[in-house]
Amino acid sequence: MSYMLLIVEPTEQRQERGEVAGRAVYDRMLKYRAKLQSRGQLIAAESLSTVKKGVRLEKRDGQTRLIDGPFAEAKEMIGGFFLLNVDTYEEAFALAEQCPAAEWCTIEIRKVAPCYEY
Repeated sequence: MSYMLLIVEPTEQRQERGEVAGRAVYDRMLKYRAKLQSRGQLIAAESLSTVKKGVRLEKRDGQTRLIDGPFAEAKEMIGGFFLLNVDTYEEAFALAEQCPAAEWCTIEIRKVAPCYEY
């Protein structure tokens, strides 16, 4: 069964932290990633660029609209993710508790499921 850990962080956190501290927390995340990978629990993991470098796409009534970041209404952003291969929600929860980012972000745990599932 697959679960995703979404790393939800304040949009300005990286800038406020600075590069030196940012590299230190990124190194902790890489070690966590390696641990999951060595146990066969990791499908994929990536860090994402800030919303300042993002773009949103909407398509309504055949019209495509692009909205460049930063997004004024955004107070949080998805900063990265871990896609896990575990048997239960409890295992995913335990791994989220061990994630270093839980110390400075919110970890959202989501089961991977089709969009028609409630």
